[in-house]
Amino acid sequence: MSDLTRLSADTMAQQLVSGQITSVELTQAHLDRIADVDRAVHAFLHVSSEDALSAAGDVDARRAAGETLHPLAGVPVAVKDVVVTRGMPTTAGSKILEGWVPPYDATLVEKLRAAGMPILGKTNMDEFAMGSSTEHSAYGNTHNPWDLDRIPGGSGGGSAAAVAAFEAPLAIGTDTGGSIRQPGAVTGTVGVKPTYGGVSRYGLIAMASSLDQAGPVTRSVLDAALLHEVIGGHDPRDSTSLPDPVPALSAAARLGAQGDLTGVRVGVVNELSGEGYQAGVSARFEESLDLLRAAGAEIVEVGCPSFRHALSAYYLIMPSEASSNLAKFDGMRFGLRVEPEDGPVTAERVMAATRGAGFGDEVKRRIILGTYALSAGYYDAYYGSAQKVRTLIQRDFDAAFASVDVLVSPTSPTTAFRFGEKLDDPLAMYLNDIATIPANLAGVPGLSVPNGLSDDGLPVGFQILAPARADDRLYRVGAALEAALEAGWGGPLLAQAPELEIAR
Repeated sequence: MSDLTRLSADTMAQQLVSGQITSVELTQAHLDRIADVDRAVHAFLHVSSEDALSAAGDVDARRAAGETLHPLAGVPVAVKDVVVTRGMPTTAGSKILEGWVPPYDATLVEKLRAAGMPILGKTNMDEFAMGSSTEHSAYGNTHNPWDLDRIPGGSGGGSAAAVAAFEAPLAIGTDTGGSIRQPGAVTGTVGVKPTYGGVSRYGLIAMASSLDQAGPVTRSVLDAALLHEVIGGHDPRDSTSLPDPVPALSAAARLGAQGDLTGVRVGVVNELSGEGYQAGVSARFEESLDLLRAAGAEIVEVGCPSFRHALSAYYLIMPSEASSNLAKFDGMRFGLRVEPEDGPVTAERVMAATRGAGFGDEVKRRIILGTYALSAGYYDAYYGSAQKVRTLIQRDFDAAFASVDVLVSPTSPTTAFRFGEKLDDPLAMYLNDIATIPANLAGVPGLSVPNGLSDDGLPVGFQILAPARADDRLYRVGAALEAALEAGWGGPLLAQAPELEIAR
């Protein structure tokens, strides 16, 4: 493997500025890595070699001409296939959008391009972001680089696997109930869900509009902060976009890396641990708490009783919003169109044939759940009640943050499971997001940082939650824990991952 692909994005950026490497060299190294291993990993649905090298060459020319560029200019990035990209296919992992090439860029993609970051391609995902394992993609499974027989998490398993396999130094994911953080936990990468509205949703193919949020997938907390600063900020095209400027996130990460958390109060959420959590996950969590104490943090227990009902509320609110958002995929305007094999060709029959052929089983399951929850006679009992629970969860967060600076828990209750292990049991699959869902319901930011290996030799994650608009706290505490962990490991956790066989 090229040593270039092993560098942190921050180090890549420094070497680009100093002239030690060029963006073309760096981008080509990652394209070569994709060619070597992605046949085994299948992190990418589309690789944009020509466009990425063209963007890299432009950055090199501008830098050589003395132009002042963005700090990350020339560092390549991968983008989850639920984010629209002009000139590149965007499928959301679904046959119903197979071959669709959008005529415009999402706001966050505009920001990546404006920063001079070559886009390597689009990453695989559960169809329409519905899943926790990337087994629901219409284009095949993505494999976990730690063990190719295991899932990389979901729905953003492609982005996490690409970063973990050193195919990309940075990636964009989206998180509706844990789809950045849970893949981060099971692949040994850093995943961040920003405050709701902190990154524009314009150009994201919506699943659940009140829950969806794009964010960074990286190999270090500082790299995540740097990417977050690129894509964050107000966007008038998104009615839910916050007017606030992006906080000084990279400064918070650099401060945290110094290892001093004196005066920081860390709340351990009682309802997000204990029974149902794998023994190795719980052990690494307790060890991480000890490291935070050693850094000067005060650790206290916090009760958030409504969190016990978060999963139930989420699986009423999310499918209800999804059933509404996915109504646009009707075979009439864009994407797949399937006409009935016999009988009259009516709008209703074309819509039924198209949606029947174009949507996978998990998407159909959630559309049916959501449509039922919104139907006459059931709206108040199901969707309305779930929204009341959501309010209680938000109040629990408010009460907790009145006494602590951040809340913590394991990110995922288990390590990566084998393919097929939970496909026939939707509830078991849904439980993978039990610790991540509350943050989406309340709109607060969350970060998952790798905090070691379980007894099965697979990575686990440590989740940090902060109040809305206080994303900088995530980066300070996350960087402090990361520094303490890596001091004990003698380097990043991914250095312990088995090397992938070259597929070429």
